Amino acid sequence: MEDRIRIDAKGMHYRALNEKIHAVVAGGATEIDLYNVNGQRYIGDGIKKDVRITIDGVPGNDLGIFMDGPLITVNNNAQDAVGNTMNGGKIVVRGMAGDVCGYGMRGGKLFILKDAGYRIGIHMKGYKALNPIIVIGGNAGDFLAEYMAGGVIVLLRMFGRDNSSGAGDYLGAGMHGGTVYVRDGIDRQKLGKGVAVSELTEADRPLLEGIITEYAADLGLDADRILGERFEKLTPLSTRPYAKLYTY
Repeated sequence: MEDRIRIDAKGMHYRALNEKIHAVVAGGATEIDLYNVNGQRYIGDGIKKDVRITIDGVPGNDLGIFMDGPLITVNNNAQDAVGNTMNGGKIVVRGMAGDVCGYGMRGGKLFILKDAGYRIGIHMKGYKALNPIIVIGGNAGDFLAEYMAGGVIVLLRMFGRDNSSGAGDYLGAGMHGGTVYVRDGIDRQKLGKGVAVSELTEADRPLLEGIITEYAADLGLDADRILGERFEKLTPLSTRPYAKLYTY
């Protein structure tokens, strides 16, 4: 089998498309180009090999679910739940992404050029040596980092439709681990309870620099310009923010 495979997804049921993708990966393909994608779900599900998948069109829900290894590049927008329970690899979305992206994400990277929807990074967590990372170039909706337990989210507020606040309401609600970095400041009125806002420390800077440098390289942006802006960080005040609600 050839190392590089092109698959025309026009009119294909999502199950048939995913069976085809898994078959060519099992056959040794290392690069897969998908075109005419139109809402097919579960692309890249559970793949554990070092394979590059490029998508022309708009993939459906659960892109990269349970993924552990591939690089997926979407040359358009993506629908909901990108990177659901992702364990490793990277997904690059060259447009907007929908709701609940990075749900339960344990490792890997999710880079979104523009806006993302509601509840991004909910239940996101690190696992042993894994440290999941989400970068959003535009704005995010309500409940960003809800119940976040580990990893890093970076909100850049550069390309959104409305740059006035960057995030919706209840930012960090129930957060009990991890860090959120926000370019150009955090609107305190948007915060959930139990989180703290602070300036970056010297320990934050190399981590953020590495993330932004990689993100900018993948999406054709100027890393130095982004890093020249002011950032604040959001961290939880407690590892058990709701403990008193369940004790008597």
